[in-house]
Amino acid sequence: MSKYITTPIYYVNGEAHIGHAYTTFIADTMTRYEKLKGEDTFLLTGTDEHGQKIEESALKSGKHTQEFANEISATFKNLWDEFEINYSKFIRTTDAEHKKGVQKAFEVMYAKGDIYKDFYEGHYCVSCETFFPETQLVDGEFCPDCGRTTSVVKEESYFFKLSKYEDKLLKHYADNPDFILPRSRANEVVNFVKSGLRDLSVTRTSFTWGVKMPESLNDDKHVMYVWLDALLNYITALGYGKDDADMNYWPASTQFVGKDILRFHAIYWPAFLMSLDLPLPKHIGAHGWWTRDGEKMSKSKGNVVSPKEVADAYGVENLRYFMLREVPFGQDGDFSQRAFIDRINSELSNDLGNLLNRIIGMSGKYSEFEIDSVDVQKYHTKELDAMNEALGNLDDFMQNMQFHRYLEELWKLFAIGNKAIEEHAPWTKMKEDKKDEALATVALVANILAKASIMLSPVMPRTTAIIADALNFTIDNDSYNELVIDKKLLKLFNIKKVPPLFPRVEEPLMEEAPKAMPDDKPNDEMKKEIVAKKEEDNLIEIGQFFETSLKIGVVVEAEEVPKSKKLLKLQVDLGEESLRQVVAGIKEFYSAESLIGTQVCVVANLKPAKLMGMMSEGMLLAAKDEDGLCLVRPEKSKKAGTPIG
Repeated sequence: MSKYITTPIYYVNGEAHIGHAYTTFIADTMTRYEKLKGEDTFLLTGTDEHGQKIEESALKSGKHTQEFANEISATFKNLWDEFEINYSKFIRTTDAEHKKGVQKAFEVMYAKGDIYKDFYEGHYCVSCETFFPETQLVDGEFCPDCGRTTSVVKEESYFFKLSKYEDKLLKHYADNPDFILPRSRANEVVNFVKSGLRDLSVTRTSFTWGVKMPESLNDDKHVMYVWLDALLNYITALGYGKDDADMNYWPASTQFVGKDILRFHAIYWPAFLMSLDLPLPKHIGAHGWWTRDGEKMSKSKGNVVSPKEVADAYGVENLRYFMLREVPFGQDGDFSQRAFIDRINSELSNDLGNLLNRIIGMSGKYSEFEIDSVDVQKYHTKELDAMNEALGNLDDFMQNMQFHRYLEELWKLFAIGNKAIEEHAPWTKMKEDKKDEALATVALVANILAKASIMLSPVMPRTTAIIADALNFTIDNDSYNELVIDKKLLKLFNIKKVPPLFPRVEEPLMEEAPKAMPDDKPNDEMKKEIVAKKEEDNLIEIGQFFETSLKIGVVVEAEEVPKSKKLLKLQVDLGEESLRQVVAGIKEFYSAESLIGTQVCVVANLKPAKLMGMMSEGMLLAAKDEDGLCLVRPEKSKKAGTPIG
């Protein structure tokens, strides 16, 4: 069965930022994972190059629009090539074949009666290339998505009958609960459709930089609306519009997008496909945004993270690992050099790199670098069972886009390996003349590293290729089937020495983001202004409040955290695919047993944090005064995942 995975096509009004890299890393990781399993997989990425915004940006730069688009598009392609993104095709919406496919789709929808001509008057945001009804504007003027000023535009337009597909869309969401992932994102889409869909303006006459109308309509003054043009790239890339079109890869298995363009991909795009009588993609995966050191990135602040700059400083594979490990898919993430360095030093260097170095050193000392798995099963059944259990959990995490959980589970293998070395102490066994036991432990760890490197290869292909070479095998579908699926062990081999894979990082390797505070020591007047500003900043807009996701949770499991006077580790049901782990400092006030089956209020979109080495994926609401602490709970029992607000 073939798989088709897509990134959004990136708008060429600026060079790639960390959010673009995140989407592309995710899509590339899933593509490599499917290929590892032996699936015929096609990855599409590219650039979106039409629209008024591009025309205006080119004019400001003093360049012809096509020249401007060529230059920016090339920066994306060159970066993905440098990052070794395993794409099958890089599409551009200025490609001649794409334009023909879009014109063909327009003709099909027009002939079906789904496109008609009328006049449109409304508030238009140039930045978002979107019309908004006045009821959606902020203060009657500003775009609800980007905050920029809108302008009233009246022009002749062709309209797509989006309203015709309202019921069909709602039925599809209901029948396919995993169409939008994570599922928590689906509610906003469903609610938007239920509020009523208006027909969509799909052409413009106010600018010329776009796909021309089909010749059959004989209407040269119109060009295609950029979103109709852009969304169709996913099928024109496969040949839609050609007489001999080969659409074998359609429908897409997974289409990755940022949450800011989810509405276009989860409402407009499936409606277009329904009109074309084409099947819908299996999944639309929407990820969150990235901030820097807790602040929204912006050019004016000078804190935009360049993926190339980070990769040049820390290595692209370290960046891939950090971004996929740091934040649950769908939630917003924060890029912090300190957090990045912590993951490099603790997880990559200590847990993985050091484990490889240890067995290279021991095998060289005990067996002239020869490793034989012959006695592993005899002495290490417990470790092998634990390893295979963790390996067996990985596919579900990948298929459900829980990349952070995938890596968290995978890292259990390195914990098993490090623990085995400490418990079985090969150096002691050698002194006790138990060489076969000592060498069995070394071979166990070699096998753990081999199997883990296979499963880590979609995330860190270069690094794991080095590990595999040291262990004298190649990462491919054959080794995946043999070592992971069939649970076989490595044959007799000689391990190779390799330099340290992850040198420790002691200090940040890039300049820190500019701070909002002035560098000079503030005088008394400045201090007063700062205090006043802080007091003013304590007031928040209603929109800021709704950025916090509060949900009802049910505590399914609870246990005390060893060596901690305050912490309990809870597994909480928030109505999602998997339970959330929440580490809460409430042990002095509640026993673990008393919480099982009870309901709590959870901050559900809090950035995960480590407490005593355990990941906490949320926070409980509680009130505390001189009489102690009590949890905030619903007055009446509510369904797990019920929003609070």
